[in-house]
Amino acid sequence: MTKTDDRLIVALDVPNALEGLALAQRIGDPVGFYKIGLGMLTGGGLALARELIDEMDKRIFLDMKFFDIANTVEAAVKGLANYGIDFLTVHGDPQVVRAAQTGKGGSDMKILAVTVLTSLDRGDLDQMMIAPGDLQDIVVERARRAMEAGADGVIASPHEAAMIRALPEAKGKLIVTPGVRPAGAATGDQKRIATPAKAIGDGADHIVVGRPIKSAPDPKAAAEAILAELP
Repeated sequence: MTKTDDRLIVALDVPNALEGLALAQRIGDPVGFYKIGLGMLTGGGLALARELIDEMDKRIFLDMKFFDIANTVEAAVKGLANYGIDFLTVHGDPQVVRAAQTGKGGSDMKILAVTVLTSLDRGDLDQMMIAPGDLQDIVVERARRAMEAGADGVIASPHEAAMIRALPEAKGKLIVTPGVRPAGAATGDQKRIATPAKAIGDGADHIVVGRPIKSAPDPKAAAEAILAELP
């Protein structure tokens, strides 16, 4: 069996569980870690998570980006704590992070805090009435506060990975970077991107790649090419 490198997380950004399972089967052994996002929630995403864990021995990153009052977040996370999921995302507001940590109880699931979405830039933050200032500074400060509140790690673009890794609060914490594109790949809706090797070199523990693998004529070969780039 081909040894997997779990630094690569493949995003199963497809409409339903059947297509997600088919993609995972096409990729096969080289990839051991998959992300299931909100877009597949009504398409059997949780059932797919269980099948990938139980039948294919894969790890799962459930990207729900929970954001609500503390009681609701706690209840939602508690309901997922026994699924065997490895990573779960919530928004990085300290009160949300604390509620999620309470909800996960004694499970091994890691709570990852979203800082600023990689599809946003300063102009988008202005439209959202987010505090003025340099976007990278805002990301780093949100990461610091989330980790201080108990997050097991953060989601951040590759552009901020090195600065977050340098924080005292980041010791022993995970940094997971979406917005990763192999050299020459289309950027899509991502605005703050980097290559896989650059993201890992700057301090990311895991990179998330979706369309460059999903849309490739041979997804397995595309995944293997990305893995070969990693230092």
